[in-house]
Amino acid sequence: MASEIFLIRHGQSTFNAAFEATGIDPLHFDAPLTDLGHRQAEAARAQVARLPPPDLVISSPLTRALQTSLAIFGGAGVPVEVTCRHREHLGNSCDVGRPPAALAAAFPDLAFDHLDDPWWHRGPADHRGVPVEPDEVFASRVADFAGWIAAHPAEVVMVVGHGSFFRQLAGRPFANCEILRWSPTAGPS
Repeated sequence: MASEIFLIRHGQSTFNAAFEATGIDPLHFDAPLTDLGHRQAEAARAQVARLPPPDLVISSPLTRALQTSLAIFGGAGVPVEVTCRHREHLGNSCDVGRPPAALAAAFPDLAFDHLDDPWWHRGPADHRGVPVEPDEVFASRVADFAGWIAAHPAEVVMVVGHGSFFRQLAGRPFANCEILRWSPTAGPS
């Protein structure tokens, strides 16, 4: 059972930057990090160095989370497990992922063959082409993740994920590349 769990939100994505400026979904499907997002991840790498060394990094398969995971933990000799259990609440274009084969080509040092295709929420698409995940489905998925991570056998786990997911899980908003020590027994704060 994991004794210490740290939640790390990804760095700023191209979607975050455009949406903050306009309030309109810019249709950046599986949005990557911006230059600022890469710098935020590098700064988080220095913060993580002051924490207990992780046994495992668990990353969402969305590109911005994968880029953040590799910027923080790449070359550190820590295994990175990719799972869609804590993917973002699908509500915007940036939350629609890419097929496992495309991710494997972009991130050849990580494994994606265990993911379904598609691994993100399936449902009818709205006018933007986004299959919005119902709130009750999302809430159930967050609860399932909390149970799964609580029972994970790694001692120290770093979870790289997303703002809406972590807000639902921990009960508060997260800034880009913010790191929070979290306990599954505490629930939302």
